Amino acid sequence: MGLDPRTPVIVGVGQVNVAEPPAPEPLELLVSAARSAAADAGGATNGERLLAGLDAIRLVPSLTRHYPDPAALLAERIGADPRHRGITSVSGHQPQALVNLTSAQIARGELDAALIGGAEAWRTRNAYKRAGERPQWSTQDDSARPTERFGEDKPFFGPAEVAAGVSRPTDIYPIFETALRSKLGRSSAEHHKRVTELWAEFARVAVDNPYAVLREGYTAARIGTPGPDNRMINYPYPKLMNSNSSVDQAAVLLLCSVERARALGLPEERWVFPVSGAGANDTDTPGARHELAASPAIRHAGAAALRLAGITPDQLDIVDLYSCFPSAVQVSAAELGLPPGRPLTITGGLTFAGGPWCNYPAHAIATMAGLVRERPESYALVTGNGGMLTKHAIGVYAGRPNAAGYRVEDAQPLVAAEPTRRSAPEDYRGRAVVEGYTVAHDRDGRPTGAMIAALTPAGDRAWFARDDAETLARALTGELDNAEVTV
Repeated sequence: MGLDPRTPVIVGVGQVNVAEPPAPEPLELLVSAARSAAADAGGATNGERLLAGLDAIRLVPSLTRHYPDPAALLAERIGADPRHRGITSVSGHQPQALVNLTSAQIARGELDAALIGGAEAWRTRNAYKRAGERPQWSTQDDSARPTERFGEDKPFFGPAEVAAGVSRPTDIYPIFETALRSKLGRSSAEHHKRVTELWAEFARVAVDNPYAVLREGYTAARIGTPGPDNRMINYPYPKLMNSNSSVDQAAVLLLCSVERARALGLPEERWVFPVSGAGANDTDTPGARHELAASPAIRHAGAAALRLAGITPDQLDIVDLYSCFPSAVQVSAAELGLPPGRPLTITGGLTFAGGPWCNYPAHAIATMAGLVRERPESYALVTGNGGMLTKHAIGVYAGRPNAAGYRVEDAQPLVAAEPTRRSAPEDYRGRAVVEGYTVAHDRDGRPTGAMIAALTPAGDRAWFARDDAETLARALTGELDNAEVTV
């Protein structure tokens, strides 16, 4: 292959899924995934040489265990001495964003070999907590400092949302769902049928994923029917339509320049090429976006990544959309212009494959690499999503390089030109039209209150809460869709 020596390639991938607790601590899971990725890249000897020569180790933070500089701990365990030790903000777009950044730096000659990944042992952590025990896991002095930090942690919600009780992903993504249902003009029954069938497709994919945490192949009826083992969290999402963070998982990606990969003798038939990438953020808080059931950032970043790759959406053979909740998948597919009915996951998604907090895209990219190796002529697309459908990173991959070289673009200037909305004044009282809503439920499945987003006649967005029986009944039957209400 007549390749530019600066071409970035994914040479090795590793995944770990511990089926039953107790699992090792996140650091140990990372070590296992790194050694698995090294073996995947070129066998024991060449793989260990690859790890020893890493220029950069870049990780997403573990929410299970706080390590101030986890890259330093990992480097020590795998015999590496990287000059770049990075950690990201808490965000699910970061693994894909790191691939975009690192690929561009390899192409510019700034790096030759890098490790990207993360790990969580959340299920094991909770098992220890329930037993009243404290795990004997590694500690690191708080004075330890990474050499790089990526991203910024900002509040996910504004004061208006919080005042209405909207303060968690499990609150806002169901609101996106009902806003999407209203936008599409579907009845609650029709929309429920389509969404549960979509999630059943994800469950079927997880059956064949050896690294998935739930491989039972749940049916649409099982997914959509609340019950003792599938309690309603926030309408319209019972538990099996929520991201599943109760996992013990790790994933690692190894990227090299072609020059370094050849010097190490890594087999070229296993290389996967990052072709293009793009990223952008929507408004910092959901209330400021012009439309709840839309994402200009995904639209513009997706269009940029596909344009840089020289392909159209219908030329994608492999797609994995970040799938914390069904609304995220549906909005992403629409904004990317993906053909209706095409498969949208290769892992099973964050409910069934597992949602290890910030690191899910690393698992998706690792799974994608195996599929592209089997079909070198294929094109693949992977998305990452952080915040409340807020921060987005997109990557296009193939079994062959981009003829124009690896290309990446920041789509933020286009997003900045999109319209936004003001919050209604705190003292607003009057008529408004419901845009989206959810109903919170307690652990026994009883509805406790509705959280509602509505547009005033001035076009401002008002957030408010109701717990009266009439409002809850109307909400749970879909009668609040596009309804005129009094704030």
